[in-house]
Amino acid sequence: MKNLLTAIVMSLVLSGCNSMKPENFQANIPVLDLFSYFDGKTKAWGIFEDRFGNIRRQFEVDIVGKIEDGNLTLDEKFTYMDGETDQRIWRIRQINKNQYEGLADDVVGVARGVVSGNALNWKYDLNLKVGGSTYVVHFDDWMFLQTGGVMINRAKVSKWGLEIGQVTLFFTKP
Repeated sequence: MKNLLTAIVMSLVLSGCNSMKPENFQANIPVLDLFSYFDGKTKAWGIFEDRFGNIRRQFEVDIVGKIEDGNLTLDEKFTYMDGETDQRIWRIRQINKNQYEGLADDVVGVARGVVSGNALNWKYDLNLKVGGSTYVVHFDDWMFLQTGGVMINRAKVSKWGLEIGQVTLFFTKP
């Protein structure tokens, strides 16, 4: 019990030490224009690792983005290696030059994002289906645009402030 309590306290302390902020990437290029990047077709490949570094899921995502009335709709179709499929439709609006809000059916409340330089940081809660159950988990999602139209995405997934895993994705434009 003492070891478990120590692990929980250390996890909370370390998770509070994250100093990465969007403004740290303000001077980085290429500059990310979220709507322009996701307008049209995008392809992604990803993995989910549990907190011990074990790969639990591998997947591909086909994304179609449309800009209408100043909003971006992303239709994401997931295909997992085990044959399962899923879909998420994001509705994203720009609040000001660097801030965005997003909605999706499985997102609890509103996702909030900040773009600076080549980086986007999304924070949101998600209803995550695992087997026959659904859990509300928190995503701290970072996306970094690279040269050649490649975007690298790393998201920490947590519950009650404790990291339960990480999602890594790579996006390309066809």
